Amino acid sequence: MAANEGETGHSHADGELCEAGKSLYITALRTGRIARSEAEPAPCLFDLALLHPDPDDAQWLRPVPPTTALTQLIHPIEREIQDRRRRTVALTDALEPFMAFTAQNSTVPQGITVLEGLNRINTTLDQVTADCTEELLTVQPGSGRQPHVLEKALRRVEPLIERGVRMRTLYQHTARHHPATLAYMEKVGPSGVEVRTLEEIIDRLIIIDRKVAFIPASSDRLSALELRHKGIVEYLVGVFEQFWLHGIPWEEPISYGPVVDGITGVQRSIAKLLVEGHVDEAIARRLGMNVRTCRAHIAKLGSSLGSGSRAQLGYLIARSGILEQDAESIPVSR
Repeated sequence: MAANEGETGHSHADGELCEAGKSLYITALRTGRIARSEAEPAPCLFDLALLHPDPDDAQWLRPVPPTTALTQLIHPIEREIQDRRRRTVALTDALEPFMAFTAQNSTVPQGITVLEGLNRINTTLDQVTADCTEELLTVQPGSGRQPHVLEKALRRVEPLIERGVRMRTLYQHTARHHPATLAYMEKVGPSGVEVRTLEEIIDRLIIIDRKVAFIPASSDRLSALELRHKGIVEYLVGVFEQFWLHGIPWEEPISYGPVVDGITGVQRSIAKLLVEGHVDEAIARRLGMNVRTCRAHIAKLGSSLGSGSRAQLGYLIARSGILEQDAESIPVSR
């Protein structure tokens, strides 16, 4: 049975508009208001706060503009994602002081193992992945992996595809333009590998059968943590699922919103991070692009706003209102 169903047969999942709701909302937007009695058969209009009472006549309802409604609906979702990111960082900070001790003291429980060196990391990954029987979850940040890395990944997952293991991967939007990643997707996509993308994601993460997880232990990727603690693995699965819920399927197009006054959606994303105080390298890393590309976008942003310096740029961004435009252009998450 569907999530919402009443005596009128109104039935669909939460967060969706039924056909009656869509038609009534369009009518309300075109005419400026709609009778309360007409809207009652579509409670989803009220669930999504798309209508509000007419202050002059309680028997009528006025439509909430789509951009306003979208901002109100997305705000708690974005806040939840930020909370998840902060919790992930806090978890990493909590474990980091124990990493050196783990490597030196064999009495530490085996729920957390430090893997030093690429050879040991890859060997362990190969061994654990070979035993995967049900599900493989991966997060791959950045604009795309090198061809030889993707070839190794293909060899690693081919046996899983043959065994019918479910595989889901999260990339950043920039990976959609990476030739090697596109070639990789042409090979694995038809086999049922599910891929979604987001503008920003967490650092690399691999979860096998919801029993074993791997995360980086250092920024240079030369060490990793093998996690078998049930609570930690379950937490990381929850983080993955939260990002997966809001990702855009690979086969669907993405939209950064319209170009407004010469400023693209990507540049608005960069502007937001600049105002938050992030340096160029951090912005590039979070958006999955190289620093040179990031600085080129910043230069174009400064030119569009008439900025003569980096300090002035932050002031002009806040004054221009482009961050509000960015919030209104975000598509509704799935």
